[in-house]
Amino acid sequence: MLGVWHVYAALFICCCMISVLTTMALTIGERVQRCLLVLVPRLFLAFFRLVSPGSKRPKHLPSIRNPLLTLSAVQLAEKIRRREVTSVEVVQAYIDRIQEVNPLLNALVKDRFSSALQEAAHADKIIEEENGGEEVLRNRFPLLGVPLSVKESFALQGMPNSGGLKSRARVLASVDAPPVALLKRAGAIPLGVTNTSELCMWMESSNHLYGITSNPYDLERMCGGSSGGEGSIIGGGASVIGIGSDIGGSIRMPCFFNGIFGHKPSQDVVSNDGQFPTCSGLQNDYLGSGPMCRYAEDLLPLLKIMAGPTADKLFLSKEVDLKKLSFFTVVDDGGSPLTSPVDKQLIAAQKRVAARIEADLGVTVKEVSFPQLKYSFQIWDTFLALPDKDGKPPQAFVEQMADGGSVWPVWELIKRIFGRSEHTVAAIGLALMESSHSSKLSQFILKQKEELQREMEDLLGTDGVLFYPSHPLLAPKHHHPLFTPYNIGYTGIQNILSLPVTQCPLGLSKERLPLGVQVVAGKFQDRLPLAVALYLEKTFGGWVDPGVI
Repeated sequence: MLGVWHVYAALFICCCMISVLTTMALTIGERVQRCLLVLVPRLFLAFFRLVSPGSKRPKHLPSIRNPLLTLSAVQLAEKIRRREVTSVEVVQAYIDRIQEVNPLLNALVKDRFSSALQEAAHADKIIEEENGGEEVLRNRFPLLGVPLSVKESFALQGMPNSGGLKSRARVLASVDAPPVALLKRAGAIPLGVTNTSELCMWMESSNHLYGITSNPYDLERMCGGSSGGEGSIIGGGASVIGIGSDIGGSIRMPCFFNGIFGHKPSQDVVSNDGQFPTCSGLQNDYLGSGPMCRYAEDLLPLLKIMAGPTADKLFLSKEVDLKKLSFFTVVDDGGSPLTSPVDKQLIAAQKRVAARIEADLGVTVKEVSFPQLKYSFQIWDTFLALPDKDGKPPQAFVEQMADGGSVWPVWELIKRIFGRSEHTVAAIGLALMESSHSSKLSQFILKQKEELQREMEDLLGTDGVLFYPSHPLLAPKHHHPLFTPYNIGYTGIQNILSLPVTQCPLGLSKERLPLGVQVVAGKFQDRLPLAVALYLEKTFGGWVDPGVI
């Protein structure tokens, strides 16, 4: 008899086929489309909830006991420079926390603890031998002795670099990706690499090489993707800073679901080199590599380090006066038939943000809407598939899955039902949906993007900030996004618009799951949402220890 997960795979096949058929039948009315793409998958989701086995694992993490784990990277670096604490003590504290919680989270997939302790001892020696004082150390090594976690898709010398692909299980990075190298040069000490979705193209960090990663606030829920391992390990208090990448929300969704801060920078600010999978077509224009952390004050220095000389484009040292900014809020995508309605608690949290800003700063937060947001998923999906300037299309997802071999998505689906495929249901479904894409570009979708780009840039200018839901739902249960894939439109649209976005936590829901909001600004105005993040942390409390019930 087939197990629950095999029944679940069969249900997802039905959802994929519905999507394919609907894509082909664009002349059918929106009411029928809503029925097929919303009602039917949700019926399958309801059935899946009924047949899913319960878990006997604990639902929450143990609380943090070591006070070193409650300090920001900026504070830790200062204490280490002042010899109030050693780097070895800090690194060991984080190793202890990882060993305590990672068996529950499955976030860190390969550690380098021995090397990290040696590097920490070396950092302490540098401080001991430095005669120039604390200021010299701050300028040369702003993160000296501070532990760091790294998304596995980034090359970290000597560590796995598979992108969650089972066929790359033995691939080790021979060099560091540029932003990783810059963080190490600043004195940060990598503890290991963290889990991703297969080929970094899904909303949940799960693959058949490392398994599935859980949310620190509820172990039965997902941590997001593709930087979900980073979100989980940082949100669980087992890392203070990390590095992620984002082509459709892969920094922002994990930060939202795990209650931490993250930033997707403006285009071409942080290098995207040294990652697997690599970009093709125009994808590099939409991919953003950026910082993830528990404390807002770490965002700007991390971004400055990761950007290197390119940071000059952002004028990060220029002071931001929040009272002189123009604030806007958009409560949803305008009612797309493809996406879930925004959770009422998220709407209420966003309204609280607007009310506090108006009360504290004496400004008006104007509610606006963009009808084009209704087509966010279609815009994102269309532009990721565009050819590069030389007319070369992006590498097919199925080719990336094959990794030099051959993969037939329909056969992989059949194998998955019987538990025989090396690929996840999500990856197979994406390959199947990709095969249904029309080769003819939709002029309507292209026009929607152009209009949205123009209207958004005109609104934001150089002093505008916009609040937008991070996702329509609170952190879903494991696997549930397979039935609501179009919700990625809430984050993916900002990638196509190439706008900087900071993800900010806003406390917890009644279910004790993280609330949050995206803070969007105009191109190269990254300092604006970073400044707003500091205000929101002070006002709403920022990250909350998931072990405190």
